[in-house]
Amino acid sequence: MTTTTRISTAERLGRPFGRGWRAYARGERRASNWLVSKGMPATGAIALVWAVKLTVLGMLLYATFWLALLLVLFLVAGTLASNNLEWDEPETEWRTGPAGFGLYRGDIRVDVGDPYEDD
Repeated sequence: MTTTTRISTAERLGRPFGRGWRAYARGERRASNWLVSKGMPATGAIALVWAVKLTVLGMLLYATFWLALLLVLFLVAGTLASNNLEWDEPETEWRTGPAGFGLYRGDIRVDVGDPYEDD
């Protein structure tokens, strides 16, 4: 029995996510410190960073809304188109028609027969 522990899939996927999050937070902190070094009050820098975050979030939600609406419209149009493309074929039946007695679908004789034979 080995005593080595293995990394779970969740941990394997979480590590790059955590590194990315730390990099983002570090960049945000650098931007905030840069604004403070240029003379902006610390609360103003934090408020500006939050305003940018909320603006980006709003734009993402706006784009997602329109993409979802477009997807719904395509699904509705596809459903309507598939319902309209289905037509009912006339039933085939044995009867006497314009080409004599035979198997007809609508007004067209579909069985093999001689249209000039006398009954």
